Amino acid sequence: MRVVIHLCVAVVISTLWSSSASAAPCWQPPVVGRVVDPYREPSCPYCAGNRGIEYEVAPRTRPTAVAAGVVSFAGVVAGTHYVVVALGDGRRVTYGRLVASHLRAGDRVVAGSVVGTASGPFYFGVRSGTSPVDPTSLLGTWSGAPRLVPTDGGVGNPTPVRLRCAAMTTVGVVRGSAARPIV
Repeated sequence: MRVVIHLCVAVVISTLWSSSASAAPCWQPPVVGRVVDPYREPSCPYCAGNRGIEYEVAPRTRPTAVAAGVVSFAGVVAGTHYVVVALGDGRRVTYGRLVASHLRAGDRVVAGSVVGTASGPFYFGVRSGTSPVDPTSLLGTWSGAPRLVPTDGGVGNPTPVRLRCAAMTTVGVVRGSAARPIV
């Protein structure tokens, strides 16, 4: 009987895992900052446009990886540091206009790990194959109000801060961690 129960649980978990893996991701934004130049799809491969999002960030901001992957490029292009992370689903995520980065090609990163340091402008882009993808459709936005902990030792009425995603349900998360459900 125990074997049957464990088998049923395994089937349910694998079904949930495979259906959630095929769904569009809901990533925690890599930085806290204001978008100053949104994604603009170019009309041709060599035409003008913005193939990512440009953020304005505070000095010494530490951008974090939106998902786990392997660094496929880390280096300087035209005097600016860039880090490209290849994800398991075939997408490539670019973190650019970095002041510095400790990562090297071949390094593994996990969601939420620091990819470098940025000051002022910061670039975030996503590609599927060779095509740019609008990253705003993959990023969640924070909602909810953090609450102060009572000083009298009481529990209070905490409201979780939630990551809201386009066309998806709200996911309760612990701020500062990767986007994982609160259970």
